[in-house]
Amino acid sequence: MVRNLGSSAVGERGATVWLTGLPSAGKTTLALGLAERLRAEGRRVEVLDGDEIREFLTRGLGFSREDRHTNVLRIGFVAEKLAAHGVMVLAPVIAPYADSRAAVRELHQAKGTEFFEIHVATPVEICSERDVKGLYARQATGEISGLTGVDDPYEAPEKPELRVQTQGRSIEESVSELHGFLAGCGLA
Repeated sequence: MVRNLGSSAVGERGATVWLTGLPSAGKTTLALGLAERLRAEGRRVEVLDGDEIREFLTRGLGFSREDRHTNVLRIGFVAEKLAAHGVMVLAPVIAPYADSRAAVRELHQAKGTEFFEIHVATPVEICSERDVKGLYARQATGEISGLTGVDDPYEAPEKPELRVQTQGRSIEESVSELHGFLAGCGLA
């Protein structure tokens, strides 16, 4: 595999770690915990949170399949640019469609930048109980529709580099699993 070190001053290997899963699966929580741990080890880390990106970079996009695809591609583009310059990019993004995630992987491969797809595989029942943003409750009352994994599709990765099961585990245990995976790849 070609590794693009970009123009990183410290020569760190950058990579994009794409955390995909249902709403309230724990993607952002895990990304923030992992970022904290990596920063404590001296790594340059950036978290590209899907919700923040929608607010600032892709404002105006809706939730049609085409708009979701465009959103994922834009996040993937930014992630690759940062990773190519030695930043460890953690991207907690639902990215419900396999073809969108594949397009981001292909972008990274074309540039020689490492990309790891991590499936935060929390069952919809657990996500609905967590309901961090109240989306499942709003969908149940008919206030919203098109909720990924409920009345809009979520295509789970068939062969992610890592599948993290969060139910019945602490945040620290899941973060440690992610960190161990990156360490095994020489990135932590």
